[in-house]
Formats: sequence, structure tokens, C-alpha cells
Amino acid sequence: MQDEPTIDDDVEALQDKVATAREEVGKRIVGQRDVLEQLFVCVLADGNALLESNPGLGKTTMVRTVAEVTDLSFSRVQNTPDLMPSDITGTEIIRETEDGREFVFEKGPIFANVVLADEINRATPKTQAALLEAMQERQVTAGGETYDLPEPFFVLATQNPIDQGGTYALPEAQTDRFMLKLVVDYPEAEEERDIVDLYTSGSRRVPVEQVLTRDEIREAQDLVREIPVAEDLRDRAIELVRATRETEEIEFGASPRASMALVVASKARAFLRGRNHVSEDDLEALAAPVLRHRIILDFRAERDGQTPDDVIESLL
Repeated sequence: MQDEPTIDDDVEALQDKVATAREEVGKRIVGQRDVLEQLFVCVLADGNALLESNPGLGKTTMVRTVAEVTDLSFSRVQNTPDLMPSDITGTEIIRETEDGREFVFEKGPIFANVVLADEINRATPKTQAALLEAMQERQVTAGGETYDLPEPFFVLATQNPIDQGGTYALPEAQTDRFMLKLVVDYPEAEEERDIVDLYTSGSRRVPVEQVLTRDEIREAQDLVREIPVAEDLRDRAIELVRATRETEEIEFGASPRASMALVVASKARAFLRGRNHVSEDDLEALAAPVLRHRIILDFRAERDGQTPDDVIESLL
């Protein structure tokens, strides 16, 4: 008689499925292994991500492909200065019925599992604020009514650092709601050759398979929360975040939300790597993505050419 699979076997099978999903995304995205891993960390930790890079480095393709290898619904919002909050959340319209005219709420693109907010810093502060409630509360309020967003729900936003014309800086309250800020860098020479070969020959669109279901993602998110973290590692995460409020190089430090994000993200990275415990390597690898957008450097640090990543590294 064949033995019944244990819970550990089920967890390992789910970890294998997540690893397969990463490999599927890798069929379209050459290189960027750390960024892709951190994007899946956000998915498993049920958080939002901000992707920053120069144009043309595959941010939009990466996010769209993550949605394709799962059965999550996907929508894309192209942020522009004339975009209105109702263009994102939805609006009430008059609809003819048998009983006459009535107001009906027409849901906007925010009502999807994966929402790609492309070039988010091109939208006005008023429109950016429309995302705040959705990102934190997972709901939308319109016309005096509150509507729940689908689960799971992620806002994956992109912004270009060099294209500052017609852009609006994200307020601190909004950047704090992004669990991670991912920096997508230029590929290596060999990787760029592979990219050119991949997208200039054969099919214009590299096919990928759907390997993860919505229920499996939610199950993985629950398992991530159950991964234990040693007290000394938990305390180190807290001490690191508190240090951002006390060092001279930083004018404004990170909030307790950063402490929670660092611990949960470290758990998600451990799950991705097939472990059932958090290691110090997890914490150190995610310190910069968790903190780089949550701190504001002192003018003297900026004058000396330091970056947020430099200061975080010195704190580690």
C-alpha cells in the first residue's frame, strides 16, 4: 500500500511549482535573476513592488509574464498627467433598466489580481492618492460604497529615474506601502546578445505556460507566514530599521512597517529557496530592497555622493 503524502511533501511540491513559475518567466526575461526572485518574494509575501530602471529593460514584460504563468487576472494602467482617479478606481454611470434609470458602479482597472501601474510618477498626486486605499486596505470607496478588491491583490508599479519631465515625486506615505523597491540594471554583454537573439528571430512573443493557480498562491502565502524566524534574526531586523532613524546620514528613517516587511520578505525568500527557516543571508539580501525607498538621506550624505544602498550597507 502506498504511503499518503505528508504535509512536508505537499510543501515541497508547492515550492517546486513556484520554482517552475520562475523558470517560465525566465524564458522571456534574460538575466535579472535577483530582481525576478525579489518580485516573487513580493507575490509570496502579499506585498506591492516598485520597479525602477531606465526605459527598455523589460519591467513591463516581467510583470505581465508573472501574471501569465499564474491564473491571476491582469490589468495595466498607463499613468499620464491627465489621468483621473476615477480612471483607476471606476465611476458611477447611468444605466437604463426595466424600472428606469439607475446609477451603477463601473469597476476600473484596479479590480484585478495584478495591477501594473506603468510610470506611476507621471500621474498627479491626486491620482496617485487613489492607489493608497487599494494598496493598504485592499478596497475601493466610491459613491459612498466600499468595494473589496480580488484576492490576492498586488500593485506592481514602474518608474523611470532619468525621465523627469512631467513627473511627480511619489509621497512618502505611498512609497512606504511598497514592500520592495527593485532596481533593474542594464544586462551584461552576453545577456544582451541573448536578448537580441531571442527577440529578433522566430516568434515575436516567447510562449510561457501557466503553472500556478490562484489557490496555490494563497496557500503559499499562508505557508510563508508560518515559517519560523529566530529571535536574534528578528531582533536584528528591528535594530537595522531602528538604526535608520538614528544615524547621521539619514534625515528621515523607516517606520515599523519596514520591520514587518523585512521579516515577512525574508520568510518568502527562504520559501523560494526551499528552506523552512529564515537565514541571515535572507535578511541581508532584502535589506536594501525593503529600505532604499523608505529613507531620506541627509544633505551632507548626498553631497558626499552616498546613495541609500551605500548607507544601508554600512548599517549592515
